[in-house]
Amino acid sequence: MYKSIKLEKFTAFEQLEIEFSKGINLFVGANGTGKTHILKLIYAASDITRSQKSLAEKVNKVFLPSKDQIGRLVKRSAKSSKGFVEWIREQEVEGGTLEDIKIRLSMTSHTKDPEKATLSGAYKRWTGFPLESVYIPVKDMMANAPGFRALYSQRHIHFEEVYPDIIDRVFVPPLKGQPDPDRKRILALLQEAMDGKVITKNEEFFLKNKQGELEFTLLAEGIRKLALLWVLIQNGTLLKGSILCWDEPETNLNPRLMKTVISILVELQRMGVQIFLSTHDYVILKEFDLQIKEGDQIMYHAFDRNEECGEVGVNSTSKYLEISPNAIDETFGDLVDREIQRAISGV
Repeated sequence: MYKSIKLEKFTAFEQLEIEFSKGINLFVGANGTGKTHILKLIYAASDITRSQKSLAEKVNKVFLPSKDQIGRLVKRSAKSSKGFVEWIREQEVEGGTLEDIKIRLSMTSHTKDPEKATLSGAYKRWTGFPLESVYIPVKDMMANAPGFRALYSQRHIHFEEVYPDIIDRVFVPPLKGQPDPDRKRILALLQEAMDGKVITKNEEFFLKNKQGELEFTLLAEGIRKLALLWVLIQNGTLLKGSILCWDEPETNLNPRLMKTVISILVELQRMGVQIFLSTHDYVILKEFDLQIKEGDQIMYHAFDRNEECGEVGVNSTSKYLEISPNAIDETFGDLVDREIQRAISGV
């Protein structure tokens, strides 16, 4: 479970520190304020505990800077500068006690090779406790899965590594035995919403129901999002102690389905999955506000760029009404005000 992340002179951030909820963490803010970058950093640090890849190399492949030069991730300035990212994670160790594990990745703007970046902290401890993790990008990949992994492994193609990674996750075979009651209930909710189950044939996905088998290329992308969740829960990728990073879940999703998606995410949080989401959608924000109950854990993190100095900051709160700034709510409030004004004026 992640406790915090700290950045200095990294991409959009001059200096930033965020403390996380053990449950749901929802990132809101204008475009260009670095929400997706935080998701990618959390995912990269999680993935290396399973893949045992170099952290610097994983960060490089997830961000994909020009010419693979990791130093380009350091915030630009007139002269050479140094940046770092620091992750702190709470881990249950022998005897049931909790231990904070910290790692830090440092680099300068002139660092070209990821191997030249500096790694410090309890790296062996960090990778000694594997984390199941998944990053769901904005673009759907299940319909494009056939042959993609082979192409990515054999050719230089310009895709951030989150794309082949999500395909790897969906091809993990199902867990043996019957699902526990919590997983069974969530899987049933998803099956009802998408009207079927997911099957795989020769790296191609199909939705199977009473009408037959429908290939994913013919499915609405919103249904594919539900199907992706179904697969990741069924195969055990999303279980207690796992990490879910999801960039803009509202993309191509009918608002009618958002209630179902949010209810699934709330249930996953109750199962012990730590969730990180970025969104620009009012319905998602409001669904969380309506569905969260006492005992659930959620933090809203509002990113904002200071107009005077250009630096990005963040305000965190556990209460929906205290999100500040909240451009999403303000925009929808403005729409309502304009509608009322038009009705009054009779125009």
